[in-house]
Amino acid sequence: VTVVVNPARYPEVIAQLKEHGEVPAPLRRELAWEAFQHTACYDAAIAAFFAGQTGRPAGFPQGFLLPGELVQELRYGENPHQKAAWYRQALSPGPGVRQLQGQELSFNNLVDLQAAWALVQEFSQPAVAIIKHTNPCGAAVDETPAAAYEKALAADPVSAFGGLVACNRPVDKAAAEKMVEIFLEGVIAPGFSDEAQAIFRRKPKLRLLVGEEKAAGPGWEVKPVFDGFLVQEKDTATVPPEEWQWVAGAPVAVSDLWFAWKVVKHVKSNAIVVAKDGRTLGIGAGQMNRVGAAEIALRQAGEQARGAVLASDAFFPFRDTVDLAARYGIKAIVQPGGSVRDEESIAACREHGIAMAFTGRRHFKH
Repeated sequence: VTVVVNPARYPEVIAQLKEHGEVPAPLRRELAWEAFQHTACYDAAIAAFFAGQTGRPAGFPQGFLLPGELVQELRYGENPHQKAAWYRQALSPGPGVRQLQGQELSFNNLVDLQAAWALVQEFSQPAVAIIKHTNPCGAAVDETPAAAYEKALAADPVSAFGGLVACNRPVDKAAAEKMVEIFLEGVIAPGFSDEAQAIFRRKPKLRLLVGEEKAAGPGWEVKPVFDGFLVQEKDTATVPPEEWQWVAGAPVAVSDLWFAWKVVKHVKSNAIVVAKDGRTLGIGAGQMNRVGAAEIALRQAGEQARGAVLASDAFFPFRDTVDLAARYGIKAIVQPGGSVRDEESIAACREHGIAMAFTGRRHFKH
């Protein structure tokens, strides 16, 4: 028995029948593999459909299914010696993004685009994020995409070179004119005006993508470990300011703290964000100790840190980060709390006259 589920295989099968009167065993095994792969994906898609119809039961399923359909093979993976491909989840209407121009998307481009797009979706006002290696080197909100981009770029113009830009509003002529002034790998937004597209065409290699509002991917995150994989819910929710606990001082600079808290959620741990007036001034990402991340963020902010705010993705194990923030003139801090030494950090804030709020929720990102 020979089962053929891919019409592209018909000429090969017909040629074998004409020449040999049968389909050779090696080809039958290949076709059987394709058939079972096809039906497995189909069954998984049906299971996913009914899970959506009935509501997922509490806990995790006994068997975890992740069917995917090939979107395209990529030139290579994270490095040139690694092969890679892009799949979309079964039942998804599409990959969630549409490329308008530019070079072929790479593995790293897609990872960074996903990170940038997820960050700007946090905000209701016009927001821009510039991403390098999945971390923001600048993020800002303002009245227009052009103004938000200018602020985000000013946060770290050196690191922005070769970065990817995400905007949660359609990019207009004013924003496009500013974006083409430096080398960027790509820009993703809900849309681009005709004038903006004409400007971007001056740089034909620049990747231009239209993203859908819900293009944040599936609700699960999957990470390979040993001979299996880990599955967790995406970290989509956070705690709004009205639910924060102010443990030192009175509420102050709440809008900037809320902005910084949303951004730090998208920075690799240990993460510190220094912000003021709706833009990042310094970002410390992926450090092995928290005060080290704070040193990077505060040093980057420099004199601008005076009167700014600081957000931390996890609690302070010691008071050293508060003492360092005080030396730079930070006026308010937001962090989850929960350390056995919280009282030391609270006392340090009171000594230095720094307001501090606990959110009660950590946002580690590995």
